[in-house]
Amino acid sequence: MTTTAPAAPTAAATGRARTATRRRSPARRRSTPLTIAMLAALAYFLLPLFWLAVASTKSTQDLFGTFGLWFSRSPQLLSNIRATLTHDHGVFLHWMLNTVLYAVVSAVGAALLAAAAGYGFAKFRFRGDRAGFNLVLGAIMVPTTALAIPTYLLFAKVGLVNTPWAVILPSLVSPFGLYLMRVYAQDAVPDSLIEAARIDGAGEAQIFFRIALRLLAPGLVTVVLFTLVTTWNNYFLPLIMLSDPRLYPITVGLSSWASQTAGGGSGANSETVVLVVTGSMLSIVPLVVAFLLLQRYWQSGLATGSVKQ
Repeated sequence: MTTTAPAAPTAAATGRARTATRRRSPARRRSTPLTIAMLAALAYFLLPLFWLAVASTKSTQDLFGTFGLWFSRSPQLLSNIRATLTHDHGVFLHWMLNTVLYAVVSAVGAALLAAAAGYGFAKFRFRGDRAGFNLVLGAIMVPTTALAIPTYLLFAKVGLVNTPWAVILPSLVSPFGLYLMRVYAQDAVPDSLIEAARIDGAGEAQIFFRIALRLLAPGLVTVVLFTLVTTWNNYFLPLIMLSDPRLYPITVGLSSWASQTAGGGSGANSETVVLVVTGSMLSIVPLVVAFLLLQRYWQSGLATGSVKQ
């Protein structure tokens, strides 16, 4: 019995197969208006950072006498950093340490409180739970500057004004963090896992700290980053709460240096402009490092909970 070998595909058949494959595969679409909008947004966010990096390498004369978006012929970044760190007996380093203390304690504390409250709203049913959560949603819409003066009057009554607690305690309350953790805990912590732990005899606190808190880690990192940036960049609250320059965060400290140049004079005041610019550049380095180190946790924390399973 003679067998016939299968015929080789012709060139036309191969071309039709490739055309069908291209039709089935999703087409890569390009939009010129969206590309322009993306480039405009990229320039809006990156140009100020680029200007800050360039300006921190210039002297006072070059800062006002050369093109702002390019380096001068004699860059002096290291000398500017040295002058910033040693100015006024090294007060800049003290301000930086204050900012790290305020931001880290506030971020970690706010994340833990938001995780506990969000877990409670997500996994427990009690009288007034919907009303309480709606109240949290309403608190998100209230600007923090509107609460600064009432908070100052309250802290003045209990004697906490001009102390680190005047900055840390208000920053521990994060309505947005509570909302985010509630949405995240709804799907990240299975009810079956909680019931299994209860059957094994675990208490509610033990379930939260040993089981739920580990599952909520990406959401916790997201809240930590948001609160860290908010507290690091906070200006108005420390401005009205603190009167001792040794307690200033970096925002209020640099503002006090900038106020020395408001008259536009020469001499020491004019040299302070370079210190403010260089100090501003140094102040954003820890935030950039924190985002780079925690970026993958932050992205997963934002994505999980946004898709309903």
